[in-house]
Amino acid sequence: MTTYSLLSRYAEAIFWMARYVERAENLARILDVHESFSRDMRGGQNWGAIVQLYADEEPFAERHDEASTEAVLEFYILDEAHSGSIVQLVKSARENARSLRPLISTEMWINLNTFYNRMRALRPEDVAEERIARLCGAIKESCQSHTGITEGTFYRDEGWYFYQLGRLIERADQTTRLVDVKYHLLLPSPEDLGSNLDIRQWNALLRSAAGYHAFRRVHPSGMSPAKASGFLLLNPLFPRSVAACIASMDSTLNNLRALYRLRGGADALEVLDELRAVYHDRSIDSILERGLHELLDWTQLRLIDVGAALGHDFFGYEPEQAQAQDL
Repeated sequence: MTTYSLLSRYAEAIFWMARYVERAENLARILDVHESFSRDMRGGQNWGAIVQLYADEEPFAERHDEASTEAVLEFYILDEAHSGSIVQLVKSARENARSLRPLISTEMWINLNTFYNRMRALRPEDVAEERIARLCGAIKESCQSHTGITEGTFYRDEGWYFYQLGRLIERADQTTRLVDVKYHLLLPSPEDLGSNLDIRQWNALLRSAAGYHAFRRVHPSGMSPAKASGFLLLNPLFPRSVAACIASMDSTLNNLRALYRLRGGADALEVLDELRAVYHDRSIDSILERGLHELLDWTQLRLIDVGAALGHDFFGYEPEQAQAQDL
């Protein structure tokens, strides 16, 4: 039985490096989906909906007068003064990686360094609306390269478990936001529910989550909002589903505590048990009947609680600091 103990500052840096990269990838997915499938009958788009989705109304209003396409894309991709922009997320991941040089592989460092330099080299014209699909595709590929390199080179000690926890909690949170984009921001009106437009958007959303072919293995024919949202939220075998992420977090945290004889993590496990019960016991029909948006909001708040508990127990956060980090 090993008793190796990772310094809390290293554990924190690994946890957040994973979260930053996962968040950058999923933000690129949401921007891509919104750009491609949110046009109304007149060809217009409501980019302010993205600002609302991330609750960024106040910082956005400090920099821009209106939520135009150019303003929102600049805010979420290039703005280095915005902590939630993709360039800033990649920069934060790179800074964490720099502090982790004794622990991570050379390949991981080179990958993040190269990724950041590419993001910094972007010009305003590179995030023009007509180029956004290609740019988001490139960002997703860079993030997936980081994930693959980490999978193949990161030593499987205590740090590996914190990396997995960071990646899984962020992935679960972002999948809830992706589904929320579809249900409350993309569909023009309730009358369009089940229409050809609705079905096309669900197809696109599944492809954006890299889940279309997996979905077709479960549902070889037919497409409905219940099937698609149920797959993204409840399927235990799809790695980006909320249920799969919650189950993996639970097992990862239990293994971390057992293998390294750690006392912390009990509060986080308690919240994860609550989440598991909800996502295991409810059907998608029951969720839709009770209110999908309400469940997604509740899930995001509970995931914040999980992150806060991990920060308090393993990274030395005060309760207020832990909440601020997760926001």
